[in-house]
Amino acid sequence: MFAGRTFVAVVPARGGSKGIPRKNLAPLLGRPLIGHTLDAAAASAYLDAVVVSTDDDAIAEVSAGYGAHVVRRPAELASDTARTIDAVLHAVASLEVAPDNVVLLQPTSPLRTARDIDGAIEQFAAHGGESLASVSPVRQHPLFMRTMSPDGALARLLDEDSTRRRQDLPEVLIVNGAIYIAAVTGLTRETSLNDSRQGFVMSPLAGLDVDEPDDLLVVEALARSRQEETR
Repeated sequence: MFAGRTFVAVVPARGGSKGIPRKNLAPLLGRPLIGHTLDAAAASAYLDAVVVSTDDDAIAEVSAGYGAHVVRRPAELASDTARTIDAVLHAVASLEVAPDNVVLLQPTSPLRTARDIDGAIEQFAAHGGESLASVSPVRQHPLFMRTMSPDGALARLLDEDSTRRRQDLPEVLIVNGAIYIAAVTGLTRETSLNDSRQGFVMSPLAGLDVDEPDDLLVVEALARSRQEETR
Protein backbone atom coordinates (compact mmCIF):
# COMPACT_ATOMS: atom_id res chain seq x y z
CA MET A 1 0.00 0.00 0.00
CA PHE A 2 1.15 3.53 -0.73
CA ALA A 3 -0.52 6.86 0.03
CA GLY A 4 -3.54 5.03 1.43
CA ARG A 5 -4.18 3.09 -1.78
CA THR A 6 -3.60 -0.55 -2.65
CA PHE A 7 -1.42 -1.66 -5.56
CA VAL A 8 -1.49 -5.20 -6.93
CA ALA A 9 0.94 -6.40 -9.59
CA VAL A 10 -0.38 -8.48 -12.47
CA VAL A 11 2.20 -10.47 -14.42
CA PRO A 12 0.76 -11.85 -17.68
CA ALA A 13 2.60 -15.04 -18.65
CA ARG A 14 0.99 -17.32 -21.19
CA GLY A 15 2.71 -20.53 -22.22
CA GLY A 16 2.92 -19.89 -25.95
CA SER A 17 5.50 -17.69 -27.66
CA LYS A 18 6.58 -17.25 -31.27
CA GLY A 19 10.02 -15.60 -31.05
CA ILE A 20 11.41 -17.75 -28.22
CA PRO A 21 9.70 -21.09 -27.46
CA ARG A 22 8.54 -21.20 -23.82
CA LYS A 23 9.96 -17.71 -23.45
CA ASN A 24 8.69 -16.97 -19.95
CA LEU A 25 10.60 -19.99 -18.65
CA ALA A 26 13.76 -19.36 -20.69
CA PRO A 27 16.84 -19.60 -18.41
CA LEU A 28 18.53 -16.32 -17.54
CA LEU A 29 21.45 -16.46 -15.08
CA GLY A 30 20.14 -19.61 -13.45
CA ARG A 31 16.54 -18.45 -13.11
CA PRO A 32 13.58 -18.56 -15.47
CA LEU A 33 12.90 -15.27 -17.24
CA ILE A 34 9.71 -14.68 -15.27
CA GLY A 35 11.63 -15.18 -12.02
CA HIS A 36 13.47 -11.88 -12.45
CA THR A 37 10.20 -9.97 -12.60
CA LEU A 38 8.75 -11.88 -9.65
CA ASP A 39 11.87 -11.19 -7.57
CA ALA A 40 11.65 -7.46 -8.36
CA ALA A 41 7.95 -7.41 -7.47
CA ALA A 42 8.57 -9.26 -4.20
CA ALA A 43 11.21 -6.68 -3.25
CA SER A 44 8.86 -3.74 -3.86
CA ALA A 45 7.97 -1.74 -0.77
CA TYR A 46 4.51 -0.83 -2.05
CA LEU A 47 2.97 -3.81 -3.83
CA ASP A 48 0.26 -5.52 -1.76
CA ALA A 49 0.23 -8.71 -3.82
CA VAL A 50 1.69 -10.26 -6.97
CA VAL A 51 -0.67 -12.10 -9.32
CA VAL A 52 0.51 -14.22 -12.25
CA SER A 53 -2.04 -14.82 -15.00
CA THR A 54 -1.20 -17.95 -16.98
CA ASP A 55 -2.65 -20.87 -18.91
CA ASP A 56 0.48 -22.99 -18.41
CA ASP A 57 1.04 -25.62 -15.69
CA ALA A 58 4.83 -25.17 -15.56
CA ILE A 59 4.60 -21.38 -15.34
CA ALA A 60 1.97 -21.72 -12.62
CA GLU A 61 4.22 -24.03 -10.60
CA VAL A 62 7.29 -21.81 -10.99
CA SER A 63 5.32 -18.66 -10.11
CA ALA A 64 3.85 -20.25 -6.98
CA GLY A 65 7.39 -21.16 -5.97
CA TYR A 66 8.25 -17.47 -6.06
CA GLY A 67 5.32 -16.71 -3.76
CA ALA A 68 2.98 -15.29 -6.40
CA HIS A 69 -0.77 -15.85 -6.42
CA VAL A 70 -1.60 -17.74 -9.61
CA VAL A 71 -4.74 -17.11 -11.66
CA ARG A 72 -5.45 -19.71 -14.31
CA ARG A 73 -6.27 -17.94 -17.56
CA PRO A 74 -8.85 -19.53 -19.92
CA ALA A 75 -7.63 -20.62 -23.36
CA GLU A 76 -9.44 -17.81 -25.17
CA LEU A 77 -7.36 -15.28 -23.24
CA ALA A 78 -4.06 -17.05 -24.00
CA SER A 79 -4.01 -17.17 -27.80
CA ASP A 80 -1.64 -15.22 -30.05
CA THR A 81 -4.45 -12.75 -30.74
CA ALA A 82 -5.61 -12.34 -27.13
CA ARG A 83 -5.18 -8.88 -25.63
CA THR A 84 -3.28 -8.20 -22.44
CA ILE A 85 -6.00 -5.90 -21.09
CA ASP A 86 -8.46 -8.81 -21.13
CA ALA A 87 -6.05 -10.94 -19.09
CA VAL A 88 -5.62 -8.06 -16.63
CA LEU A 89 -9.38 -7.61 -16.22
CA HIS A 90 -9.80 -11.36 -15.73
CA ALA A 91 -7.05 -11.44 -13.08
CA VAL A 92 -8.50 -8.50 -11.17
CA ALA A 93 -12.00 -10.00 -11.29
CA SER A 94 -10.67 -13.22 -9.77
CA LEU A 95 -9.48 -11.49 -6.60
CA GLU A 96 -11.66 -11.50 -3.51
CA VAL A 97 -11.10 -7.78 -3.04
CA ALA A 98 -10.33 -5.54 -5.99
CA PRO A 99 -7.27 -3.30 -5.45
CA ASP A 100 -7.37 0.43 -6.00
CA ASN A 101 -4.68 0.17 -8.67
CA VAL A 102 -3.14 -2.50 -10.86
CA VAL A 103 0.57 -2.56 -11.76
CA LEU A 104 1.16 -4.50 -14.97
CA LEU A 105 4.63 -6.06 -15.06
CA GLN A 106 5.45 -7.98 -18.23
CA PRO A 107 7.92 -10.81 -17.59
CA THR A 108 9.87 -9.88 -20.73
CA SER A 109 11.50 -6.93 -18.92
CA PRO A 110 13.91 -8.75 -16.57
CA LEU A 111 16.19 -5.75 -15.91
CA ARG A 112 13.41 -3.70 -14.34
CA THR A 113 14.09 -3.40 -10.59
CA ALA A 114 12.06 -2.97 -7.42
CA ARG A 115 13.36 0.59 -7.34
CA ASP A 116 11.85 1.19 -10.78
CA ILE A 117 8.51 -0.25 -9.66
CA ASP A 118 8.40 1.82 -6.47
CA GLY A 119 9.50 4.98 -8.29
CA ALA A 120 6.67 4.55 -10.78
CA ILE A 121 4.14 4.00 -7.98
CA GLU A 122 5.38 7.10 -6.14
CA GLN A 123 5.07 9.22 -9.28
CA PHE A 124 1.63 7.82 -10.10
CA ALA A 125 0.36 8.59 -6.60
CA ALA A 126 1.92 12.06 -6.54
CA HIS A 127 0.27 13.16 -9.79
CA GLY A 128 -3.13 11.65 -9.13
CA GLY A 129 -3.62 10.44 -12.68
CA GLU A 130 -5.60 7.49 -14.00
CA SER A 131 -2.73 5.69 -15.73
CA LEU A 132 1.04 5.64 -16.19
CA ALA A 133 3.42 3.93 -18.59
CA SER A 134 7.18 3.54 -18.26
CA VAL A 135 9.22 5.10 -21.05
CA SER A 136 12.85 5.21 -22.14
CA PRO A 137 14.78 7.76 -24.21
CA VAL A 138 15.52 6.67 -27.78
CA ARG A 139 18.90 7.27 -29.38
CA GLN A 140 17.66 7.62 -32.95
CA HIS A 141 15.38 10.62 -33.43
CA PRO A 142 12.47 9.84 -35.79
CA LEU A 143 13.27 13.01 -37.73
CA PHE A 144 16.25 11.17 -39.24
CA MET A 145 14.35 7.96 -39.97
CA ARG A 146 13.34 7.01 -43.50
CA THR A 147 10.93 4.63 -45.18
CA MET A 148 11.94 2.70 -48.29
CA SER A 149 9.77 1.75 -51.27
CA PRO A 150 10.14 -1.60 -53.11
CA ASP A 151 12.42 0.08 -55.69
CA GLY A 152 14.78 1.37 -52.98
CA ALA A 153 13.62 5.01 -52.93
CA LEU A 154 13.88 6.73 -49.54
CA ALA A 155 11.29 9.05 -48.03
CA ARG A 156 11.17 10.91 -44.73
CA LEU A 157 9.21 9.25 -41.97
CA LEU A 158 8.25 12.70 -40.70
CA ASP A 159 7.42 15.57 -42.98
CA GLU A 160 9.60 18.09 -41.16
CA ASP A 161 12.85 19.95 -41.70
CA SER A 162 15.61 17.35 -41.25
CA THR A 163 18.44 19.91 -41.38
CA ARG A 164 18.09 20.76 -37.69
CA ARG A 165 21.00 19.76 -35.50
CA ARG A 166 20.43 16.66 -33.37
CA GLN A 167 21.31 18.55 -30.17
CA ASP A 168 18.57 21.11 -30.90
CA LEU A 169 15.80 18.52 -31.09
CA PRO A 170 13.49 17.70 -28.17
CA GLU A 171 14.04 14.42 -26.35
CA VAL A 172 12.01 11.55 -27.76
CA LEU A 173 10.77 8.69 -25.58
CA ILE A 174 9.30 5.27 -26.29
CA VAL A 175 6.89 3.24 -24.17
CA ASN A 176 9.10 0.32 -23.13
CA GLY A 177 6.43 -2.04 -21.77
CA ALA A 178 8.17 -2.65 -18.44
CA ILE A 179 5.66 -0.97 -16.09
CA TYR A 180 2.07 0.13 -16.48
CA ILE A 181 -0.10 1.45 -13.64
CA ALA A 182 -3.82 2.12 -13.82
CA ALA A 183 -6.70 2.84 -11.48
CA VAL A 184 -8.94 -0.23 -11.48
CA THR A 185 -12.11 1.87 -11.64
CA GLY A 186 -11.03 3.22 -15.04
CA LEU A 187 -10.13 -0.12 -16.64
CA THR A 188 -12.30 -1.39 -19.50
CA ARG A 189 -11.76 -3.64 -22.53
CA GLU A 190 -11.15 -0.46 -24.53
CA THR A 191 -8.33 0.71 -22.26
CA SER A 192 -4.96 1.17 -24.01
CA LEU A 193 -2.24 1.44 -21.38
CA ASN A 194 0.23 2.39 -24.11
CA ASP A 195 -1.73 5.64 -24.41
CA SER A 196 -1.26 6.62 -20.77
CA ARG A 197 -0.90 10.37 -20.28
CA GLN A 198 1.76 10.06 -17.57
CA GLY A 199 5.23 8.67 -18.20
CA PHE A 200 7.84 7.27 -15.81
CA VAL A 201 11.32 7.55 -17.28
CA MET A 202 13.62 4.53 -17.06
CA SER A 203 17.06 4.00 -18.53
CA PRO A 204 17.09 2.35 -21.97
CA LEU A 205 18.89 -0.67 -20.52
CA ALA A 206 16.46 -1.20 -17.63
CA GLY A 207 13.58 -1.02 -20.08
CA LEU A 208 14.91 -3.61 -22.51
CA ASP A 209 12.30 -6.10 -23.72
CA VAL A 210 13.04 -9.73 -24.55
CA ASP A 211 11.25 -10.70 -27.76
CA GLU A 212 13.78 -12.54 -29.93
CA PRO A 213 16.68 -14.93 -29.10
CA ASP A 214 19.26 -12.17 -29.62
CA ASP A 215 17.45 -10.03 -27.04
CA LEU A 216 17.95 -12.76 -24.46
CA LEU A 217 21.70 -12.82 -25.15
CA VAL A 218 21.98 -9.04 -24.75
CA VAL A 219 19.94 -8.99 -21.55
CA GLU A 220 21.93 -11.88 -20.09
CA ALA A 221 25.21 -10.04 -20.72
CA LEU A 222 23.85 -6.90 -19.06
CA ALA A 223 22.40 -8.82 -16.13
CA ARG A 224 25.70 -10.62 -15.61
CA SER A 225 27.55 -7.30 -15.65
CA ARG A 226 25.14 -5.87 -13.09
CA GLN A 227 25.67 -8.93 -10.88
CA GLU A 228 29.42 -8.53 -10.98
CA GLU A 229 29.19 -4.83 -10.11
CA THR A 230 27.24 -5.60 -6.93
CA ARG A 231 29.69 -8.20 -5.63
